[in-house]
Amino acid sequence: MSAPRVRGAAGAGTASGGAGRVILVGGGPGALDLLTLRAWRALQTADVVVVDRLAPTEVLDDLPPHVEVIDVGKVPGHHRVPQEEINEILLEHARRGRVVVRLKGGDPFVFGRGGEEAIACREAGIAVEIIPGVSSALSVPALADIPVTHRGTVAAFHVLSGHDGLDEAAVTCLKHRSATVVILMGVAMLERIVDQALAAGSDPGLPAAIVENGSTPAQRVTRAPLGELVVRAEQVGVRNPAVIVLGDVAAPGLLTPAPTGDHGVAGRPTRVRSGFDPEHAGHDVAPGARVLLA
Repeated sequence: MSAPRVRGAAGAGTASGGAGRVILVGGGPGALDLLTLRAWRALQTADVVVVDRLAPTEVLDDLPPHVEVIDVGKVPGHHRVPQEEINEILLEHARRGRVVVRLKGGDPFVFGRGGEEAIACREAGIAVEIIPGVSSALSVPALADIPVTHRGTVAAFHVLSGHDGLDEAAVTCLKHRSATVVILMGVAMLERIVDQALAAGSDPGLPAAIVENGSTPAQRVTRAPLGELVVRAEQVGVRNPAVIVLGDVAAPGLLTPAPTGDHGVAGRPTRVRSGFDPEHAGHDVAPGARVLLA
């Protein structure tokens, strides 16, 4: 295999003593303490760890010394180890009776190609276990104080990869403000994404945010109206990894308590997007509640 080894040598490690297997592990958005307990336990059983660039690599320091670590991390625009070769690495070691942990960032089934790896293993007769991870699509906005849904504001969200710009569903969500749009891996396509949304009739004033390096000490949040987002991102030098959030939930101050005396459901202020009709909100807004526009 041409993949670089971070630690250990080919053939190092202790075989599991039986049939090999592969464990696809979601490592979360980056912070070590957002790795799940089940994921940590799986890592303690590993003979080999095949790791991505955005996985919480800090956890590798706690692995037993015999564990072989293989770095197959991708950077934007350059897949150093092609997916087909990653599949072969997993199969090679599992066939030798080893426990192989495939450590990914986020969740293995959210743009992580975990499904492809699971199929490759099962076609080869290799047992596969899936351990979900905390997806950056949800956790990174939350860590930036952005709820992807918020009662009285929006009740749905749409997640997509930004590699090809917006899909039809995302365009519709933005035009009608019917769902939050969360875009992963979209920084390089930001200008195209914004142009698509505006050309389809989206409000240039629609709140938007970009969260870089979510969950890490380098986390940074950049906010601007949709029509100004590209210029603002260029001004501050936005870079990957980043999550783009488009929609009314990205409005600054959405979760800031309203002044005393403005009460909504159960005595709390109800803050909704401009154009929201309380008469059609059902139980979202209490009768007689004062509505605060976000």
